[in-house]
Amino acid sequence: MEEFLGTAEEKVTEIAITGGRAKDGSPEAVAALTVRVGEVVCIVGPTGSGKSRLLADIEWVARGDTPTGRHVTINGAVPDDRWRFDPQHKLVAQLSQNMNFVMDLSVREFLALHAESRQAAAPGEKIARIWEWANELAGEPFALDTPVTSLSGGQSRALMIADTAVLSASPVVLIDEIENAGIDRRQALEILIREEKIVLMATHDPILALMGDRRVVIEGGAMRRVIEPSPAERANLDELRALDARLMGLRERLRRGERLDEI
Repeated sequence: MEEFLGTAEEKVTEIAITGGRAKDGSPEAVAALTVRVGEVVCIVGPTGSGKSRLLADIEWVARGDTPTGRHVTINGAVPDDRWRFDPQHKLVAQLSQNMNFVMDLSVREFLALHAESRQAAAPGEKIARIWEWANELAGEPFALDTPVTSLSGGQSRALMIADTAVLSASPVVLIDEIENAGIDRRQALEILIREEKIVLMATHDPILALMGDRRVVIEGGAMRRVIEPSPAERANLDELRALDARLMGLRERLRRGERLDEI
């Protein structure tokens, strides 16, 4: 029997963060932030502003006992201890900037081990789906018998995003700067949303920031304001995607050893 958190009695439909205090002790300007299934909320702010602290508060299911004094609720209620301490009820899957495999396993063996640990139904189908999606995200194909320790940084991130979407029991996905992963960022978000994840993403990427449903501005350790993309920003997104596609094309030409005398 699968023990996914997405079962009827435990399905997480929303999380809410109640504001605490900034680094200087003043109250957070954003008193509450609610994020629902299928939403992508981007977290923006200067380096050291507190973006990672916000992600950590969510991961720890804060109860006013972290440096920010924030509180996190699930489905409108204060969560019990299992959400903090029971590995079977882990709220968050986190994809960090640095990801390294240490096991001497092939991609197939790694995914089979994870599927078995989750007691997943139809593990063969899930393994095939994860591998297919990961290859679509990475753009640099790899085989199921490729050792995980031989995957590039982009391939590793792509594999973990697909694995999180299909096999992870955690309903919330926290992503730290996916823009540096060298993967198809748009498709990565679409996969996570399709699998009904709640996505919060720290980013400096304008495309990702405008793709989000909202973005939270962090300053001085506090949530200062929440911005919804305007129609003008949505329109700019198309232009930014076109620029990004052009840059991706130039990168591909460099990979093939071509000169860029003409771009």
